[in-house]
Amino acid sequence: MTTVQVALWVVVVLVALAIAFDFMNGFHDAANSIATVVSTGVLRPGQAVVFAAFFNLIAIFVFHLSVAATVGKGIAQPGVVDVHVVFGALIGAISWNLVTWYYGIPSSSSHALIGGIVGAVIAKTGTGGLVASGIWKTVAFIFVSPLLGFLLGSLMMIVVAWGFRRATPSRVDRWFRRLQLVSAGAYSLGHGGNDAQKTIGIIWMLLIATGYASAGDAAPPTWVIVSCYAAIALGTMFGGWRIVKTMGQKITKLKPVGGFCAETGGALTLFLATALGIPVSTTHTITGAIVGVGSAQRASAVRWGVAGNIVWAWILTIPASAFVAAIAYWLSWQIF
Repeated sequence: MTTVQVALWVVVVLVALAIAFDFMNGFHDAANSIATVVSTGVLRPGQAVVFAAFFNLIAIFVFHLSVAATVGKGIAQPGVVDVHVVFGALIGAISWNLVTWYYGIPSSSSHALIGGIVGAVIAKTGTGGLVASGIWKTVAFIFVSPLLGFLLGSLMMIVVAWGFRRATPSRVDRWFRRLQLVSAGAYSLGHGGNDAQKTIGIIWMLLIATGYASAGDAAPPTWVIVSCYAAIALGTMFGGWRIVKTMGQKITKLKPVGGFCAETGGALTLFLATALGIPVSTTHTITGAIVGVGSAQRASAVRWGVAGNIVWAWILTIPASAFVAAIAYWLSWQIF
């Protein structure tokens, strides 16, 4: 990869911007980890955010950096990335996150970042600067992850309903209040493992492009890994309560058994995607799982109008963030 040595202060500013995006990712996607456990009353909001942040952080010891490698080396062609592309990508992603957070829409920070990279690269070189295989793999999982979450969440609900068919409602509630702590921890672990790596990937991309790291390195510097996991954990601790309300109550009403099934189905989906190195949306995944749990009980349990609005946000995420990123790419020439 051709590298261009740039002033250290420019790299520092862009790394700080990436860390800010990572913090916002945790803030924006906190609902994915804690909405069900809060809405079912298993944990109070303050307890839930600390609980989720802890598992976000310890994911650093669990998952390989396969998602970071996809984002850092598998979306844009070698030699295309420069400081302007990185700036445009981050501004595109952050802008979309702010808009969707303000309106309480659970969109995907992951796809906002991918869309930002795509928009900035196209603004620089056209579509030829993209890695088609990485793009299509990511786009495919826009549909695969919620469908898989839906399937696993609904299957879990059916299995649990069958297995506990003779148990009293109070006994079921008591058991699953405890088990939901396990499922919420697993989902938060998967959230941290997949989402923190996306920011690791873009910082790694920046360091390689500017000559502060080598394309031949097997992994980014340790300080990048630690700072990204810490930032997403801190973001989760601050929470995103507008989106928690949408995810936890507006789509369908959840009890502890439903929360357990949704989180377990979502966690399994995230573990699979992270192992395959695919940057998926934790928002898409848990939404699909929640809808699956609700529809397994009865179709009318799901507020399909709310779910439909969320799907529209998913469809718009990549083009909207790509458009803003393209504009930011051109503006960055006036800054750096």
